[in-house]
Amino acid sequence: MHSEEMDFTNTEMLRKKAEKLLETMQHKEALAEEEANLKKLVHELQVHQIELEMQNEELRLAYETAEEALKKYTLLFDLSPMGYFTLNPDGTITELNFTAAEILGDRRFSLIDSNFKLFVSEESRTVFNNFFKKIYTSNAKESCKILLGYNSKPLVSVYVEGVVTEDDEKCLLSVVDISKFNLHNKS
Repeated sequence: MHSEEMDFTNTEMLRKKAEKLLETMQHKEALAEEEANLKKLVHELQVHQIELEMQNEELRLAYETAEEALKKYTLLFDLSPMGYFTLNPDGTITELNFTAAEILGDRRFSLIDSNFKLFVSEESRTVFNNFFKKIYTSNAKESCKILLGYNSKPLVSVYVEGVVTEDDEKCLLSVVDISKFNLHNKS
């Protein structure tokens, strides 16, 4: 039997044994509950990891799509046969494509922060200023024909269309050189 005999009549000893047994059972239950909680936590972490991997894949695909769209936009903007300008409300050039730089007869990067109005010939300045003012007041697409040229640069006849962005911060201009067309019509 046991090294010490159980005396079921000794209530104090019986109580101590019962408390010790209860403590052991509670400890085993606590360990089992802790193990179950750990399993739940591991499961939640695994599910979350899979969710993150799925989101990462979606982000990667979205990034690739955005990169492809950027390449197309860059090609369309930079290599368009039409000149594109973005101007501030005071006429300062903030963006332009290669064709726009070619129309103005200078390098693209050197034209940034120049005022577009400086490239408008003296005889077209009133037409352009009215056009530019009307764009900002009408909030609609406007157009005009003007001559561009400055210093010793030859005059270039252009057709200009412009519109203001929704926040009234930028004016978007498309400019087409119609000099050759005008020459052909005069003959």
